[in-house]
Amino acid sequence: MSEERNAIPLIITGICSIIGTVGCLWYYGYLHFAKPEDALLLSDFTMLKTVPGEDYKIALNPAPQVAQCIDGVLVLFDTQQKGLTGVLVDNKKQAVRCMGQETPQETQ
Repeated sequence: MSEERNAIPLIITGICSIIGTVGCLWYYGYLHFAKPEDALLLSDFTMLKTVPGEDYKIALNPAPQVAQCIDGVLVLFDTQQKGLTGVLVDNKKQAVRCMGQETPQETQ
């Protein structure tokens, strides 16, 4: 005897399980849906290499960003757009470290 199973309830259960799992992960903060404004490029920065004996020219007015060393990482704060902060990274998305504070070490 061959019986045919109705696959529609199995498909609906699978889809509801996936939606429920994604919803729970999002609710508890384990899943974040990135928005375009989450990854805005604050500004382009260039490092001027200082060579002893050579002069270099910079603008007299300062940039609208202020940097601070927090937990060994250089964090930028924008003075024009309140609340806009970011970590300074290189082109490989590696955070720029600063020497103002010791980098936190993992405790064992």
